[in-house]
Amino acid sequence: MDAASAVPTRTRYGVIWFGVVLAIIQYIDRVCISQARGAIQDSLHLDKAQMGWIFGAFALSYALFEVPTGWMGDKFGPRKTLMRVVLWWSFFTAATGLAWNRGSMIVIRFLFGAGEAGCFPNLTRVFTTWLQPAEKVRAQAILWFCARWGGAITPLLVALFLKVVNWRIAFSVFGSLGIVWAFFFYRWFRDDPKDHPEVNEAERALLAANPPVARHDAVPWSRFCAARTTWLLWLQYFCFSYCWYFFVTWLPGYLSDNYSHRYGPLALALMAGVPLFGGGFGNLIGGFLTPRMNRWTGSLASTRRILSCTGFALAGLAFVIPSQTDDLLIIMLALGFASLVGDVSMPCSWGACMDVGGRFSGTFAGSMNMMGNLGGFVGPVVAGYMSYKTGFLVFAGVYLVGSVCWIFIDPVTPLDREPPQT
Repeated sequence: MDAASAVPTRTRYGVIWFGVVLAIIQYIDRVCISQARGAIQDSLHLDKAQMGWIFGAFALSYALFEVPTGWMGDKFGPRKTLMRVVLWWSFFTAATGLAWNRGSMIVIRFLFGAGEAGCFPNLTRVFTTWLQPAEKVRAQAILWFCARWGGAITPLLVALFLKVVNWRIAFSVFGSLGIVWAFFFYRWFRDDPKDHPEVNEAERALLAANPPVARHDAVPWSRFCAARTTWLLWLQYFCFSYCWYFFVTWLPGYLSDNYSHRYGPLALALMAGVPLFGGGFGNLIGGFLTPRMNRWTGSLASTRRILSCTGFALAGLAFVIPSQTDDLLIIMLALGFASLVGDVSMPCSWGACMDVGGRFSGTFAGSMNMMGNLGGFVGPVVAGYMSYKTGFLVFAGVYLVGSVCWIFIDPVTPLDREPPQT
Protein backbone atom coordinates (compact mmCIF):
# COMPACT_ATOMS: atom_id res chain seq x y z
CA MET A 1 0.00 0.00 0.00
CA ASP A 2 1.47 3.37 -1.01
CA ALA A 3 1.46 6.43 1.25
CA ALA A 4 -1.48 8.04 -0.52
CA SER A 5 -3.77 5.01 -0.14
CA ALA A 6 -2.79 4.67 3.53
CA VAL A 7 -4.44 8.03 4.26
CA PRO A 8 -8.26 7.76 4.32
CA THR A 9 -10.03 9.81 1.70
CA ARG A 10 -12.80 12.16 2.90
CA THR A 11 -15.40 11.24 0.32
CA ARG A 12 -17.83 10.26 3.08
CA TYR A 13 -18.38 13.91 3.97
CA GLY A 14 -20.10 14.38 0.63
CA VAL A 15 -23.20 12.73 2.09
CA ILE A 16 -23.40 15.56 4.65
CA TRP A 17 -23.36 18.16 1.88
CA PHE A 18 -26.07 16.38 -0.07
CA GLY A 19 -28.08 15.85 3.12
CA VAL A 20 -27.83 19.53 4.08
CA VAL A 21 -28.96 20.74 0.65
CA LEU A 22 -31.89 18.32 0.62
CA ALA A 23 -32.92 19.34 4.14
CA ILE A 24 -32.98 22.99 3.08
CA ILE A 25 -35.06 22.18 0.00
CA GLN A 26 -37.43 20.04 2.06
CA TYR A 27 -38.02 22.86 4.52
CA ILE A 28 -38.48 25.48 1.82
CA ASP A 29 -41.11 23.30 0.14
CA ARG A 30 -42.78 22.59 3.48
CA VAL A 31 -42.79 26.08 4.99
CA CYS A 32 -43.69 28.16 1.92
CA ILE A 33 -47.41 27.48 2.33
CA SER A 34 -47.55 29.19 5.72
CA GLN A 35 -46.28 32.48 4.31
CA ALA A 36 -48.61 32.21 1.29
CA ARG A 37 -51.56 31.42 3.61
CA GLY A 38 -53.24 34.79 3.21
CA ALA A 39 -53.11 34.73 -0.57
CA ILE A 40 -54.33 31.12 -0.64
CA GLN A 41 -57.21 31.84 1.73
CA ASP A 42 -58.30 34.85 -0.32
CA SER A 43 -58.03 32.95 -3.61
CA LEU A 44 -59.81 29.80 -2.45
CA HIS A 45 -62.20 31.53 0.01
CA LEU A 46 -61.05 29.58 3.08
CA ASP A 47 -61.48 30.43 6.76
CA LYS A 48 -58.99 29.82 9.58
CA ALA A 49 -60.37 26.40 10.58
CA GLN A 50 -60.37 25.16 6.98
CA MET A 51 -56.77 26.29 6.57
CA GLY A 52 -55.93 24.36 9.74
CA TRP A 53 -57.16 21.16 8.08
CA ILE A 54 -54.98 21.87 5.04
CA PHE A 55 -51.97 22.28 7.30
CA GLY A 56 -52.99 19.11 9.11
CA ALA A 57 -53.38 17.07 5.90
CA PHE A 58 -49.66 17.42 5.20
CA ALA A 59 -48.66 16.48 8.75
CA LEU A 60 -50.99 13.47 8.83
CA SER A 61 -49.63 12.12 5.57
CA TYR A 62 -46.07 12.89 6.66
CA ALA A 63 -46.71 10.83 9.78
CA LEU A 64 -48.40 7.88 8.08
CA PHE A 65 -45.66 7.42 5.46
CA GLU A 66 -42.65 7.75 7.77
CA VAL A 67 -42.39 4.03 8.54
CA PRO A 68 -43.11 2.78 4.99
CA THR A 69 -40.51 5.10 3.43
CA GLY A 70 -37.99 4.39 6.20
CA TRP A 71 -38.55 0.67 5.65
CA MET A 72 -38.03 1.13 1.90
CA GLY A 73 -34.64 2.70 2.59
CA ASP A 74 -33.64 -0.16 4.91
CA LYS A 75 -34.79 -2.83 2.44
CA PHE A 76 -33.86 -1.38 -0.95
CA GLY A 77 -31.21 1.17 -0.02
CA PRO A 78 -31.58 4.95 0.26
CA ARG A 79 -30.34 5.81 -3.26
CA LYS A 80 -33.44 4.61 -5.12
CA THR A 81 -35.74 5.52 -2.24
CA LEU A 82 -34.58 9.12 -1.97
CA MET A 83 -34.81 9.57 -5.72
CA ARG A 84 -38.42 8.43 -5.70
CA VAL A 85 -39.59 10.46 -2.73
CA VAL A 86 -37.80 13.67 -3.76
CA LEU A 87 -39.28 13.59 -7.28
CA TRP A 88 -42.69 12.76 -5.79
CA TRP A 89 -42.79 15.66 -3.34
CA SER A 90 -41.30 18.07 -5.89
CA PHE A 91 -44.16 17.26 -8.27
CA PHE A 92 -46.77 17.91 -5.58
CA THR A 93 -45.04 21.09 -4.44
CA ALA A 94 -45.60 22.42 -7.95
CA ALA A 95 -49.10 20.92 -8.03
CA THR A 96 -50.05 22.96 -4.96
CA GLY A 97 -50.26 25.94 -7.28
CA LEU A 98 -52.94 24.12 -9.31
CA ALA A 99 -55.42 23.68 -6.41
CA TRP A 100 -58.88 25.11 -7.11
CA ASN A 101 -60.73 24.56 -3.80
CA ARG A 102 -60.33 23.26 -0.27
CA GLY A 103 -60.75 19.59 -1.22
CA SER A 104 -58.15 19.67 -3.97
CA MET A 105 -55.71 21.48 -1.71
CA ILE A 106 -56.16 18.89 1.05
CA VAL A 107 -55.54 16.02 -1.39
CA ILE A 108 -52.47 17.68 -2.93
CA ARG A 109 -50.92 18.53 0.44
CA PHE A 110 -51.63 14.99 1.69
CA LEU A 111 -49.80 13.51 -1.31
CA PHE A 112 -47.00 16.07 -0.90
CA GLY A 113 -46.51 14.92 2.70
CA ALA A 114 -46.26 11.28 1.60
CA GLY A 115 -43.13 12.15 -0.35
CA GLU A 116 -41.49 14.42 2.21
CA ALA A 117 -41.92 11.70 4.83
CA GLY A 118 -39.04 9.76 3.26
CA CYS A 119 -36.46 12.52 3.61
CA PHE A 120 -35.05 12.34 7.13
CA PRO A 121 -35.40 8.58 7.81
CA ASN A 122 -33.40 7.87 4.65
CA LEU A 123 -30.82 10.56 5.37
CA THR A 124 -30.44 8.93 8.79
CA ARG A 125 -29.92 5.61 6.98
CA VAL A 126 -27.26 7.24 4.75
CA PHE A 127 -25.41 8.65 7.76
CA THR A 128 -25.60 5.29 9.55
CA THR A 129 -23.80 3.57 6.66
CA TRP A 130 -21.47 6.32 5.50
CA LEU A 131 -20.16 8.00 8.66
CA GLN A 132 -18.12 6.95 11.66
CA PRO A 133 -19.94 6.81 15.02
CA ALA A 134 -18.34 10.03 16.31
CA GLU A 135 -19.34 11.85 13.11
CA LYS A 136 -23.00 10.86 13.07
CA VAL A 137 -24.31 13.12 15.85
CA ARG A 138 -22.38 16.11 14.50
CA ALA A 139 -23.81 15.40 11.06
CA GLN A 140 -27.35 15.34 12.47
CA ALA A 141 -26.71 18.64 14.26
CA ILE A 142 -25.43 20.27 11.05
CA LEU A 143 -28.32 18.79 9.06
CA TRP A 144 -31.02 20.15 11.36
CA PHE A 145 -29.25 23.49 11.76
CA CYS A 146 -29.34 24.00 8.00
CA ALA A 147 -32.90 22.64 7.73
CA ARG A 148 -34.12 25.13 10.31
CA TRP A 149 -32.33 28.00 8.61
CA GLY A 150 -33.79 26.93 5.28
CA GLY A 151 -37.20 27.21 6.90
CA ALA A 152 -36.23 30.52 8.50
CA ILE A 153 -35.46 32.22 5.20
CA THR A 154 -38.55 30.81 3.50
CA PRO A 155 -41.09 33.38 4.80
CA LEU A 156 -38.94 36.22 3.48
CA LEU A 157 -38.26 34.33 0.25
CA VAL A 158 -41.97 33.75 -0.34
CA ALA A 159 -42.85 37.35 0.59
CA LEU A 160 -40.38 38.60 -2.02
CA PHE A 161 -41.67 36.12 -4.62
CA LEU A 162 -45.25 37.20 -4.01
CA LYS A 163 -44.28 40.76 -4.89
CA VAL A 164 -43.46 39.71 -8.47
CA VAL A 165 -45.49 36.51 -9.08
CA ASN A 166 -48.67 35.01 -7.66
CA TRP A 167 -48.66 32.16 -5.18
CA ARG A 168 -49.39 29.56 -7.85
CA ILE A 169 -46.24 30.34 -9.84
CA ALA A 170 -44.15 30.50 -6.65
CA PHE A 171 -44.99 26.87 -5.84
CA SER A 172 -43.92 25.80 -9.33
CA VAL A 173 -40.54 27.45 -8.85
CA PHE A 174 -40.00 25.81 -5.46
CA GLY A 175 -40.97 22.42 -6.89
CA SER A 176 -38.10 22.55 -9.39
CA LEU A 177 -35.43 22.63 -6.66
CA GLY A 178 -35.78 18.97 -5.71
CA ILE A 179 -35.52 17.82 -9.32
CA VAL A 180 -32.11 19.47 -9.66
CA TRP A 181 -30.92 17.89 -6.40
CA ALA A 182 -32.12 14.43 -7.44
CA PHE A 183 -30.16 14.56 -10.70
CA PHE A 184 -26.80 15.29 -9.04
CA PHE A 185 -27.39 13.00 -6.06
CA TYR A 186 -28.21 9.97 -8.17
CA ARG A 187 -25.05 10.46 -10.24
CA TRP A 188 -22.75 10.80 -7.21
CA PHE A 189 -24.18 8.60 -4.43
CA ARG A 190 -23.79 4.86 -3.88
CA ASP A 191 -25.64 2.91 -1.19
CA ASP A 192 -22.44 1.19 -0.10
CA PRO A 193 -19.35 3.41 0.42
CA LYS A 194 -17.08 0.67 -0.90
CA ASP A 195 -18.79 0.97 -4.30
CA HIS A 196 -17.91 4.63 -4.64
CA PRO A 197 -14.91 5.15 -6.93
CA GLU A 198 -13.53 8.00 -4.81
CA VAL A 199 -13.44 6.01 -1.54
CA ASN A 200 -10.03 4.41 -0.98
CA GLU A 201 -9.20 1.29 1.02
CA ALA A 202 -8.28 3.24 4.15
CA GLU A 203 -11.62 5.04 4.21
CA ARG A 204 -13.46 1.77 3.58
CA ALA A 205 -11.69 0.35 6.63
CA LEU A 206 -12.94 3.24 8.77
CA LEU A 207 -16.52 2.38 7.85
CA ALA A 208 -16.26 -1.41 7.87
CA ALA A 209 -18.07 -1.83 11.22
CA ASN A 210 -21.15 0.14 10.13
CA PRO A 211 -24.47 -1.68 9.57
CA PRO A 212 -24.98 -3.23 6.13
CA VAL A 213 -26.49 -1.20 3.33
CA ALA A 214 -29.90 -2.84 3.07
CA ARG A 215 -31.82 -5.32 5.19
CA HIS A 216 -34.00 -8.11 3.87
CA ASP A 217 -34.90 -9.70 7.21
CA ALA A 218 -37.94 -8.78 9.26
CA VAL A 219 -38.03 -5.62 11.36
CA PRO A 220 -38.03 -6.68 15.06
CA TRP A 221 -41.21 -4.78 15.91
CA SER A 222 -41.89 -7.02 18.90
CA ARG A 223 -38.63 -5.94 20.57
CA PHE A 224 -39.10 -2.31 19.55
CA CYS A 225 -42.66 -2.13 20.84
CA ALA A 226 -41.90 -4.02 24.05
CA ALA A 227 -39.31 -1.42 25.06
CA ARG A 228 -40.23 1.57 27.21
CA THR A 229 -37.61 3.63 25.38
CA THR A 230 -39.45 3.26 22.07
CA TRP A 231 -42.76 4.53 23.42
CA LEU A 232 -41.15 7.41 25.28
CA LEU A 233 -39.09 8.45 22.27
CA TRP A 234 -42.32 8.46 20.28
CA LEU A 235 -44.18 10.47 22.92
CA GLN A 236 -41.47 13.10 23.39
CA TYR A 237 -41.29 13.62 19.63
CA PHE A 238 -45.09 13.89 19.46
CA CYS A 239 -44.85 16.65 22.08
CA PHE A 240 -41.98 18.33 20.27
CA SER A 241 -43.72 18.39 16.89
CA TYR A 242 -47.09 19.39 18.33
CA CYS A 243 -45.48 22.62 19.50
CA TRP A 244 -42.93 23.11 16.73
CA TYR A 245 -45.50 23.00 13.94
CA PHE A 246 -46.90 26.29 15.21
CA PHE A 247 -43.77 27.98 13.86
CA VAL A 248 -44.27 26.68 10.30
CA THR A 249 -48.07 26.86 10.14
CA TRP A 250 -49.78 29.49 12.28
CA LEU A 251 -47.00 31.89 13.30
CA PRO A 252 -47.10 33.97 10.07
CA GLY A 253 -50.88 34.16 10.41
CA TYR A 254 -50.63 35.14 14.07
CA LEU A 255 -48.27 37.97 13.20
CA SER A 256 -50.41 39.12 10.27
CA ASP A 257 -53.67 38.95 12.21
CA ASN A 258 -52.37 40.90 15.20
CA TYR A 259 -49.55 43.19 14.01
CA SER A 260 -50.08 43.97 10.31
CA HIS A 261 -51.36 47.44 11.31
CA ARG A 262 -47.90 48.23 12.67
CA TYR A 263 -45.52 46.32 10.39
CA GLY A 264 -45.28 45.63 6.66
CA PRO A 265 -45.31 42.13 5.11
CA LEU A 266 -41.51 41.92 4.72
CA ALA A 267 -40.93 42.87 8.36
CA LEU A 268 -43.48 40.29 9.50
CA ALA A 269 -41.88 37.67 7.24
CA LEU A 270 -38.51 38.32 8.88
CA MET A 271 -40.09 37.95 12.31
CA ALA A 272 -41.74 34.67 11.27
CA GLY A 273 -38.27 33.26 10.61
CA VAL A 274 -36.92 34.11 14.07
CA PRO A 275 -37.92 30.81 15.78
CA LEU A 276 -36.36 28.73 13.00
CA PHE A 277 -33.15 30.75 13.17
CA GLY A 278 -33.17 30.04 16.91
CA GLY A 279 -33.81 26.36 16.25
CA GLY A 280 -30.82 26.22 13.93
CA PHE A 281 -28.57 27.49 16.70
CA GLY A 282 -30.20 25.04 19.11
CA ASN A 283 -29.16 22.13 16.91
CA LEU A 284 -25.59 23.41 16.71
CA ILE A 285 -25.51 23.88 20.48
CA GLY A 286 -26.82 20.35 21.01
CA GLY A 287 -24.20 18.90 18.69
CA PHE A 288 -21.46 21.02 20.29
CA LEU A 289 -22.38 20.22 23.89
CA THR A 290 -22.95 16.47 23.50
CA PRO A 291 -19.29 15.31 23.27
CA ARG A 292 -18.17 17.83 25.89
CA MET A 293 -20.88 16.91 28.39
CA ASN A 294 -20.24 13.26 27.64
CA ARG A 295 -16.66 13.66 28.88
CA TRP A 296 -18.02 15.34 32.02
CA THR A 297 -20.82 12.86 32.76
CA GLY A 298 -19.02 9.77 31.45
CA SER A 299 -22.34 8.62 29.97
CA LEU A 300 -23.84 9.44 26.59
CA ALA A 301 -27.24 8.38 27.89
CA SER A 302 -27.07 10.86 30.77
CA THR A 303 -25.86 13.61 28.45
CA ARG A 304 -28.78 13.14 26.08
CA ARG A 305 -31.26 13.04 28.97
CA ILE A 306 -29.90 16.21 30.58
CA LEU A 307 -29.83 18.22 27.36
CA SER A 308 -33.26 17.12 26.20
CA CYS A 309 -35.05 17.29 29.52
CA THR A 310 -33.70 20.77 30.21
CA GLY A 311 -34.42 22.00 26.68
CA PHE A 312 -38.04 20.83 26.76
CA ALA A 313 -38.65 22.34 30.19
CA LEU A 314 -37.21 25.74 29.24
CA ALA A 315 -39.18 25.76 25.98
CA GLY A 316 -42.38 25.10 27.89
CA LEU A 317 -41.72 27.98 30.27
CA ALA A 318 -40.92 30.29 27.35
CA PHE A 319 -44.27 29.53 25.71
CA VAL A 320 -46.10 30.88 28.75
CA ILE A 321 -44.77 34.38 28.07
CA PRO A 322 -46.73 35.12 24.83
CA SER A 323 -49.97 34.29 26.64
CA GLN A 324 -49.28 37.08 29.15
CA THR A 325 -48.25 40.01 26.94
CA ASP A 326 -48.96 41.75 23.63
CA ASP A 327 -45.47 43.25 23.33
CA LEU A 328 -44.22 41.82 20.01
CA LEU A 329 -40.53 42.17 20.90
CA ILE A 330 -40.97 40.13 24.07
CA ILE A 331 -43.14 37.58 22.27
CA MET A 332 -40.63 37.00 19.48
CA LEU A 333 -37.73 36.75 21.92
CA ALA A 334 -39.70 34.15 23.88
CA LEU A 335 -40.63 32.14 20.79
CA GLY A 336 -37.08 32.34 19.43
CA PHE A 337 -35.73 31.13 22.77
CA ALA A 338 -38.33 28.33 22.95
CA SER A 339 -37.30 27.08 19.53
CA LEU A 340 -33.60 27.32 20.38
CA VAL A 341 -33.75 25.33 23.62
CA GLY A 342 -36.31 22.88 22.27
CA ASP A 343 -34.12 22.08 19.28
CA VAL A 344 -31.17 21.24 21.53
CA SER A 345 -32.95 17.89 21.84
CA MET A 346 -32.94 17.20 18.11
CA PRO A 347 -29.41 15.71 17.78
CA CYS A 348 -30.22 13.66 20.89
CA SER A 349 -33.46 12.29 19.42
CA TRP A 350 -32.02 11.38 16.03
CA GLY A 351 -28.77 10.14 17.53
CA ALA A 352 -30.87 7.86 19.73
CA CYS A 353 -32.62 6.50 16.62
CA MET A 354 -29.27 5.58 15.06
CA ASP A 355 -28.07 3.86 18.25
CA VAL A 356 -31.33 2.23 19.35
CA GLY A 357 -32.49 1.27 15.84
CA GLY A 358 -29.09 -0.14 14.79
CA ARG A 359 -29.45 -2.12 11.56
CA PHE A 360 -32.99 -0.79 11.22
CA SER A 361 -32.21 2.84 11.94
CA GLY A 362 -34.16 4.06 8.90
CA THR A 363 -37.32 2.26 9.99
CA PHE A 364 -36.89 3.19 13.65
CA ALA A 365 -36.24 6.83 12.81
CA GLY A 366 -39.30 6.73 10.59
CA SER A 367 -41.42 5.41 13.45
CA MET A 368 -40.30 8.24 15.75
CA ASN A 369 -40.88 10.85 13.07
CA MET A 370 -44.27 9.29 12.37
CA MET A 371 -45.37 9.77 15.95
CA GLY A 372 -43.90 13.26 15.97
CA ASN A 373 -45.84 14.27 12.90
CA LEU A 374 -49.05 12.91 14.33
CA GLY A 375 -48.41 15.65 16.88
CA GLY A 376 -47.77 17.97 13.94
CA PHE A 377 -51.19 16.99 12.57
CA VAL A 378 -53.05 17.49 15.83
CA GLY A 379 -51.34 20.77 16.79
CA PRO A 380 -52.32 22.96 13.79
CA VAL A 381 -55.85 21.54 13.67
CA VAL A 382 -56.47 22.18 17.38
CA ALA A 383 -54.89 25.65 17.10
CA GLY A 384 -57.39 26.51 14.37
CA TYR A 385 -60.23 26.23 16.90
CA MET A 386 -58.82 28.22 19.82
CA SER A 387 -57.44 31.67 20.54
CA TYR A 388 -53.72 32.22 20.15
CA LYS A 389 -53.24 32.98 23.85
CA THR A 390 -54.96 29.76 24.92
CA GLY A 391 -52.91 27.86 22.35
CA PHE A 392 -49.67 29.20 23.82
CA LEU A 393 -50.57 27.76 27.23
CA VAL A 394 -51.40 24.39 25.66
CA PHE A 395 -48.05 24.37 23.88
CA ALA A 396 -46.31 25.10 27.19
CA GLY A 397 -47.98 22.12 28.86
CA VAL A 398 -47.17 19.78 25.99
CA TYR A 399 -43.48 20.75 26.09
CA LEU A 400 -43.38 19.96 29.82
CA VAL A 401 -44.80 16.48 29.16
CA GLY A 402 -41.94 15.90 26.71
CA SER A 403 -39.46 16.97 29.37
CA VAL A 404 -40.74 14.31 31.76
CA CYS A 405 -40.45 11.63 29.06
CA TRP A 406 -36.71 12.17 28.73
CA ILE A 407 -36.10 11.30 32.39
CA PHE A 408 -36.97 7.65 31.65
CA ILE A 409 -35.50 7.13 28.15
CA ASP A 410 -32.49 4.89 27.48
CA PRO A 411 -31.21 6.57 24.30
CA VAL A 412 -28.16 4.36 23.63
CA THR A 413 -28.94 0.65 24.07
CA PRO A 414 -29.61 -1.12 20.71
CA LEU A 415 -32.95 -2.88 20.36
CA ASP A 416 -32.35 -4.44 16.93
CA ARG A 417 -31.03 -7.72 18.29
CA GLU A 418 -31.77 -10.14 21.07
CA PRO A 419 -30.15 -9.31 24.42
CA PRO A 420 -27.35 -11.69 25.48
CA GLN A 421 -28.43 -14.71 27.49
CA THR A 422 -27.36 -14.75 31.14
